[in-house]
Amino acid sequence: MLDELIVENLGIIDKAHLEPGAGFVVVTGETGAGKTMLLGALRLLMGASSRREAVGPFGDESTVDGRFIFGEDEVTLRRRISAEGRSRAYVDGRMVPAKALQERTSGKLEVVGQHDHMLLTTAQGARLLVDGALDDKGRHALEAYAEAWQTLVLVRQKLELLGGGRRELERELEMARFQAEEIFAAGFVVGEDADLRSRADRLRNAEDLAAGFNAVLAALGDDGALAKLAVAGDELNRLTRLDPELAEPADRLRQATEALSELHVDLASAGSDLEHEPGELDALEERIQELNRLRRKYGETLAEVLAFGNEAAQRVAELDTLLGTADQLAEELGAAESAATSAAVALTLLRRESSEALAEAAAEHLRQLGMTAPVIAFDLSAVELGPSGADRVELRFASDPGLTPGPAAKVASGGELSRLTLALRLAAGVGDADLLAFDEVDAGIGGATALAMGEKLAALANGRQLFCVTHLPQVAAYADTHFVVERNESAAEVRSVDGDERLSELSRMLGGLADSERGQMHAAELLAAARGK
Repeated sequence: MLDELIVENLGIIDKAHLEPGAGFVVVTGETGAGKTMLLGALRLLMGASSRREAVGPFGDESTVDGRFIFGEDEVTLRRRISAEGRSRAYVDGRMVPAKALQERTSGKLEVVGQHDHMLLTTAQGARLLVDGALDDKGRHALEAYAEAWQTLVLVRQKLELLGGGRRELERELEMARFQAEEIFAAGFVVGEDADLRSRADRLRNAEDLAAGFNAVLAALGDDGALAKLAVAGDELNRLTRLDPELAEPADRLRQATEALSELHVDLASAGSDLEHEPGELDALEERIQELNRLRRKYGETLAEVLAFGNEAAQRVAELDTLLGTADQLAEELGAAESAATSAAVALTLLRRESSEALAEAAAEHLRQLGMTAPVIAFDLSAVELGPSGADRVELRFASDPGLTPGPAAKVASGGELSRLTLALRLAAGVGDADLLAFDEVDAGIGGATALAMGEKLAALANGRQLFCVTHLPQVAAYADTHFVVERNESAAEVRSVDGDERLSELSRMLGGLADSERGQMHAAELLAAARGK
């Protein structure tokens, strides 16, 4: 139970200090007074997300402190929210993540909001309600399906990473293999393009080069410069015998003669290279054309063409591996889809059992809330496999067996939705918590139905603590502890009422006149009736 609650600067609440006690606790007050902020404070202590808009005008931050007693354990929870929206959470004075508050209060605190009935009118909300009522076997089936679905999602993601289906991969492989084979079958090597151009140019100009070489060789040959240098060398050697100082010039002449002789030999060899087989130039031209064709397709230079071929060969290896993986993933996909389908079928069967039990239990609660013979059913229809299974769940309702059950969102009145919300949440197990809190779950009802609601809530408070924000005096009359939220201009004040003050509040709720003598007589009668139950 909640032993003590302290709220500061939360919305329009400046400061509030509550010690509610056990049993049935109601919070009343005019519309807009700030009653719901108290349940908002409980939600914050349960780890709900915080908003900076919750920080009031009375300070730089909002704080909520709660001391709870769960069995023999006492725990203090605290939440701070700064004006910038930053949140801090504490358990027994120790700073913790907000998620730790949720873990600490899970199963012990439940808050049913005034808009929870809207959740019942959606397929997702109805499914969550059915799943929340699953037994251990059903929860295991829900977990098993979640695992099977996650496996299916992962396999599908791996297939997407392959970049397409098997046909696309095969087409890409065929193209990459053709490109690599076309480039490497040509047999080009790095630098061969320059050699081809040089050889082709020489062969194209072979006749002119041959004539030129012959002229040069004739000028250097036995009848040319070499012969004259030989004569000059012999004469200089003779003179050296007469004048030894001419030895150095004679040596230089000898070296020049030897160099010129070597040049003559080299030129003669180069000239002989100009001789070629018939058709050699045509073969070179064809080779150059082949290179030009590859360059038009794969790169500006031979180096770029060869690089493209290497990349294509690498892609061939990658695609071979991917196709092997694709075959394996295709098998895994089939297995994952089969496993997810089987898990979904098993989950559907257990959901049907859960929904039938839930509907029956909720109908009994509705009868206790004044409905004579309500009809509740959950309609499960098949949908494509998804994160939550293969079921679309719709809540169908009729207030009388003579009526055809229809979607609750369309056929139930506001008051019926309020009672339906309470009945379903109780049937789903919310009543197992140590502390229950209802925010105007009685909206839209009145008269005898309101008395039945008050009696139901009071009975539910036996053995636990139950909070209820209400506008109904018939409900408030059943409370063991009664708090009133009153707004004074921009600030709200929370105070406990008893005795005459409580009669005045009930009188205000009955007819809007707190000081009305007749109203207080009706309030006293209402209190007496509630206490007599």
